[in-house]
Amino acid sequence: MFARRRFAVLKNLLEYIGLEPGRLHFSWISSAEAQKFQETVKTVVEEVTALGPAKILIKDIRKVA
Repeated sequence: MFARRRFAVLKNLLEYIGLEPGRLHFSWISSAEAQKFQETVKTVVEEVTALGPAKILIKDIRKVA
């Protein structure tokens, strides 16, 4: 449960600095659950792809003189 608490703190921190909460995922998956792992990865990739580039991490070079 310690990992879950750390994840919650990290998620709040990332939201505070402006990173969308959908970019961070936490899931308990056993090494014996290959199908669950595959489905989870596919879902996460689809969600993050739908969000597009993280605007907070993109430097606008047009503003640099």
